[in-house]
Amino acid sequence: MDTVATKKEQKKVEISSAEWQIMRIVWTLDHVTSSEIIHLMQQKQAWSDSTIKTLITRLTKKKFLSRKKDKGRFIYSATVAEQDTMNEYAGALFNDFCAHKTGSVLNKLINDLDISKSDVEKLQKTLDEKVKTAPEKVKCDCLPDGCEHMC
Repeated sequence: MDTVATKKEQKKVEISSAEWQIMRIVWTLDHVTSSEIIHLMQQKQAWSDSTIKTLITRLTKKKFLSRKKDKGRFIYSATVAEQDTMNEYAGALFNDFCAHKTGSVLNKLINDLDISKSDVEKLQKTLDEKVKTAPEKVKCDCLPDGCEHMC
């Protein structure tokens, strides 16, 4: 079972929104050339070839992508797992929120996002288990001593 990192242990995924778009293509196709990435990205965004190549280069420098030369062209693949990266990113994002308000943010997300019936059933099972050990109230962590009177 996965363990959730504490706020101090949680590291931040440093990847921009545009870089996420590139990573989604690479994760989906597994091994892909820059030409293929450019072609697919230009179907989604009105970005120039050079913009997309810059994003690929940044992701390679950040070690999110690796590249191998094959028959005169570079083949890119992800060096990080998609689910792990998404989990880390979401954890880092929630790390920046008031702990007291996390539940309301999650509730809003669940309400607004398209989620399959099977995912809803998994969430229900998770919540059924979580309610057994959940505290009555989560303390605010915005200030060193909390801010119960303000939240």
